[in-house]
Amino acid sequence: MQIYIHVPFCVRKCRYCSFYSKEPDPGEMDAYVEHVLREIRFQGQRLGRIPANTVFFGGGTPSLLTPSAINAMLEQLARFFSIANNAEISLEANPDSVLRPGMFAALLRCGVNRLSIGIQSLDDTLLRILGRPHNAAQGAKAVLEAHAAGFANVGADLIWAIPGQTPGNWLNELQYVCTRLKPEHLSCYGLTLEPGTALTEECARETLTMPSDDRQALMFMRGAEFLEEKGYLHYEISNFAKMGYQCRHNLGYWEGQEYLGFGPGATSTLQGRRWTNPPDMRRYFSAVHAGRTGEDAETLDLQAKLSELMMLRLRTSRGMRLKAYEELTGRSFFEDHQPLINLLHKNGLIRISNGYLRLTRNGMLVSNSIISRIFADTPALCARP
Repeated sequence: MQIYIHVPFCVRKCRYCSFYSKEPDPGEMDAYVEHVLREIRFQGQRLGRIPANTVFFGGGTPSLLTPSAINAMLEQLARFFSIANNAEISLEANPDSVLRPGMFAALLRCGVNRLSIGIQSLDDTLLRILGRPHNAAQGAKAVLEAHAAGFANVGADLIWAIPGQTPGNWLNELQYVCTRLKPEHLSCYGLTLEPGTALTEECARETLTMPSDDRQALMFMRGAEFLEEKGYLHYEISNFAKMGYQCRHNLGYWEGQEYLGFGPGATSTLQGRRWTNPPDMRRYFSAVHAGRTGEDAETLDLQAKLSELMMLRLRTSRGMRLKAYEELTGRSFFEDHQPLINLLHKNGLIRISNGYLRLTRNGMLVSNSIISRIFADTPALCARP
């Protein structure tokens, strides 16, 4: 099992972000920690000391918490769950907050052994478009100081396809990151315009313009090729790592492992059931006080399990094990999807070998369309006897 803790606090909302996050009210961060500790105790007592091999603090901006708060949550997890001795303990961090004096050393003492630093861009103009609370110099400094403090597993998060960005800008940025900052892991996400965000509204008004589809394709393809030349394995659509530094927590999601989430808006999938905590601080506090987190869990039906199998596995470079599809449905993937398989293979979008179906790099570029096309067939397939 894996454990996720959602930290919803941010200095301010980034202009592209649709996740549940907020600026903390006075005293709210302390109250949040208190309620997460209660939720950990409640779930631990309900489930027993089940084993966990990863813990991931995501957000929001987990690095806004004090080290003592992070330590308290990790100690509470150790009391009520069986945390592996070699567990991967990850924390997402923003440069401005993680550069507080003594922060890196304090995180190491807490047991955090992996950082994911949200650089997003090394261009101050692009950072302002994104609404980030830090500048490019702070982003670079955060990665360098994390290594200097003793972190051996540092990831950098970057965004491409930002309005005003060119393929040349993107490659220059990757060149600098790889040669000067040398993170062990890179997450490179194509910017998605999410409904209701400030950036989406500006693009709708045409105040800002996204790069063309051709430019976005160049950024993805050339960026991936460049990173592999530099020794980063392209192990998932948006993720690259030096050998041995793949994010174990995220790999667990993509491989269908169970996970337990704590905090407002966190989702859990455990023992064939799924639930999501209220994405609102007050409602989350009330649910924890009443011991009701997880009460609204839904049982995953065949359609949900099948959709997840395909969506998550096809994101990875390894792909989907065809036998897993057969074990779940009792049918052959080839028989169920033969016309689509022929079309995708003819266009160089998939490869099938050693019992796995995987997307090629061109396939990854249009993965959402491919997966949506496969999904369109799942209700009819699941209704078959």
